[in-house]
Amino acid sequence: MPTRVCCCCSALRPRYKRLVDNIFPEDPKDGLVKADMEKLTFYAVSAPEKLDRIGSYLAERLSRDVVRHRTGYVLIAMEALDQLLMACHSQSIKPFVESFLHMVAKLLESGEPKLQVLGTNSFVKFANIEEDTPSYHRRYDFFVSRFSAMCHSYHSDPETRTEIRIAGIRGIQGVVRKTVNDELRATIWEPQHMDKIVPSLLFNMQKIEEADSRIGPPPSPSAADKEENPAVLAENCFRELLGRASFGNMNNAVRPVFAHLDHHKLWDPNEFAVHCFKIIMYSIQAQYSHHVIQEILGHLDACKKDSPRVRAGIIQVLLEAVAIAAKGSIGPTVLEVFNTLLKHLRLSVEFEANDLQGGPIGNANLNTSSKDSDEKIVQNAIIQTIGFFGSNLPDYQRSEIMMFIMGKVPVFGTSTHTLDISQLGDLGTRRIQIMLLRSLLMVTSGYKAKTIVTALPGSFLDPLLSPSLMEDYELRQLVLEVMHNLMDRHDNRAKLRGIRIIPDVADLKIKREKICRQDTSFMKKNGQQLYRHIYLGCKEEDNVHKNYELLYTSLALITIELANEEVVIDLIRLAIALQDSAIINEDNLPMFHRCGIMALVAAYLNFVSQMIAVPAFCQHVSKVIEIRTMEAPYFLPEHIFRDKCMLPKSLEKHDKNLYFLTNKIAESLGGSGYSVERLSVPYVPQVTDEDRLSRRKSIVDTVSIQVDILPNSIPSDDVVSNTEEITFEALKKAIDTSGMEEQEKEKRRLVIEKFQKAPFEEIAAQCESKANLLHDRLAQILELTIRPPPSPSGTLTITSGHAQYQSVPVYEMKFPDLCVY
Repeated sequence: MPTRVCCCCSALRPRYKRLVDNIFPEDPKDGLVKADMEKLTFYAVSAPEKLDRIGSYLAERLSRDVVRHRTGYVLIAMEALDQLLMACHSQSIKPFVESFLHMVAKLLESGEPKLQVLGTNSFVKFANIEEDTPSYHRRYDFFVSRFSAMCHSYHSDPETRTEIRIAGIRGIQGVVRKTVNDELRATIWEPQHMDKIVPSLLFNMQKIEEADSRIGPPPSPSAADKEENPAVLAENCFRELLGRASFGNMNNAVRPVFAHLDHHKLWDPNEFAVHCFKIIMYSIQAQYSHHVIQEILGHLDACKKDSPRVRAGIIQVLLEAVAIAAKGSIGPTVLEVFNTLLKHLRLSVEFEANDLQGGPIGNANLNTSSKDSDEKIVQNAIIQTIGFFGSNLPDYQRSEIMMFIMGKVPVFGTSTHTLDISQLGDLGTRRIQIMLLRSLLMVTSGYKAKTIVTALPGSFLDPLLSPSLMEDYELRQLVLEVMHNLMDRHDNRAKLRGIRIIPDVADLKIKREKICRQDTSFMKKNGQQLYRHIYLGCKEEDNVHKNYELLYTSLALITIELANEEVVIDLIRLAIALQDSAIINEDNLPMFHRCGIMALVAAYLNFVSQMIAVPAFCQHVSKVIEIRTMEAPYFLPEHIFRDKCMLPKSLEKHDKNLYFLTNKIAESLGGSGYSVERLSVPYVPQVTDEDRLSRRKSIVDTVSIQVDILPNSIPSDDVVSNTEEITFEALKKAIDTSGMEEQEKEKRRLVIEKFQKAPFEEIAAQCESKANLLHDRLAQILELTIRPPPSPSGTLTITSGHAQYQSVPVYEMKFPDLCVY
């Protein structure tokens, strides 16, 4: 019960004290005396200069009642303060607010949950009042600390604990609203405050169930949920906090999130982490999205030595952030994102290689498989992120990213790549090649360029095709799939899926346009390079069904997107050359691969004959396919690529009706106006330094010339040997009169460049002239006088690899392979 004073003393007391005393009844259960409260309010409004004294006196009484545990009078005092605060709006309210906040602090410091909730409610009411002038001296450090502590309450009673936590969250929300609307709002964004506010909110948000299963922006909580559920209320407050963050304050609000997730080990599993960053990305202003992405990348760098699952969790969070940011402003972080991801991809492959090669034997046996699978999770997450980010970029940026990734792909024998592979070894290098090409495949998915030159510039095409000659079928598959992404500008690839004999190509409804001048120029410049890689790719010994399917799709897409009459003739020459290579079998391929090449040629010629719609050509192809169906089904894709297909023992005894004949094709195409002169010239692939760079043996490296001299005029006694073997190196040294290595390298470079870019007619003419010159010099070396006799007196036999060409008269011999080199 409050202390009563006598009437005489009461009359001498200041009026404001008398008015304050009168609002307290003798029994606190009766509550606030409303009539006297109205008098006090009228007095405060009429004499606002007395507000500070009223506030000080109320604070004095409240402090005394708190110490004496007079909860009833404390409630009455706070009710009176709230009413005065809501009723009075003047500049004189500033001193009164200080007394009010002092009383709220007293309540929050008390150990009574009821009083803490009471103080919080009063503070929230105060926070909703808009003041006319800013307060330059008021700080809320104590309230931030106290409300944050209440958010972590561990009271023994669950209901009381929930009540205290809700009060703490509402208090933080009040502080945020008050300081943001204040002129000095920058103080709340200081790291010492954010390090308390953000973890307190996240701590309560962890109770949300199935957070990551939401699609799109997380739904806003209802009003009832805000009041009853600490998790929902904390999430709402977190959204509001981030929504008010400005450019300079964004990082201070995001960094405590990483600290909280690290401390509570919430990256594995990462459902809550993903949910948090979805809220962040949807709550902040769109133009600040790149700040969050930069912070995630920085944290990924800081955790590069953590467990694979932790790194995978961070990368998956980055994927979610990128998915949202890609819809708005990504900012200047595009290359930084890809550079960081590729760096971590290399680190992951390096860790994986070290786990497979090193470590104690016992631990290696037990943990290698689990670590290997964990690192693959990291790698797949990186590739998925790269692909999603790249596929959402505009075309001009995507082209730069394609070049950037391609520049990272290591190729044996070169140092043009920018990725450090010194610690990887051969196994790790192969792994990083596959990972980078998979990333490139994801980035190029859906890319549509108006011209093929834009999609495949020379600076990108050359390094892309280099891995296509490597002795690894998976690398070759990835290169072909990247090529398909860039070539297929009309979405025809899905219609071509599966190597097969198509009865009627018209049913596929192939979309195509007239070949533009830029595409024609591209094929004149790079066509031979594409043909060469397809030709050599078909002859690899480790090819599987998918390789043949992708090679078939490559030929079909070139036909659809880039083929004019000249290109069609070149593609048919290429197909016939593949058929001949399977029959002759210079490379000693297994029978399955030989039949696979025959099936590939059949499927493509069936396709191209229907695409150009020449009846005689279609009839010839159909007839051969029909005969194969009856007599040699293993030459057709539907049979050879299925399980347990019966293979022939050899191909030498097969009837020529099973093969596509050049003369029949030339006759059918010539009748339709095609220029078929070049069909009689067998296709021979170019020989370039790519063979050396890709760990393949060069075609020329295996060529030797064996000369059999059997003249009737030479006595048998003078003949030391009928056969003399001259290697290509000896022949080259004999021809090379300059003796200068630098000039020789330059000559090779110019020859290679000419064969890549010059027209076919020019190359053929030059080869013929050089063949004649080489023939004359060879005669000088052998000290022979070449005279055309009535019948050949001497023959040349050329051995290339495992095949022996037919002997021909010396004076008629040409050396096309040597000329190409």
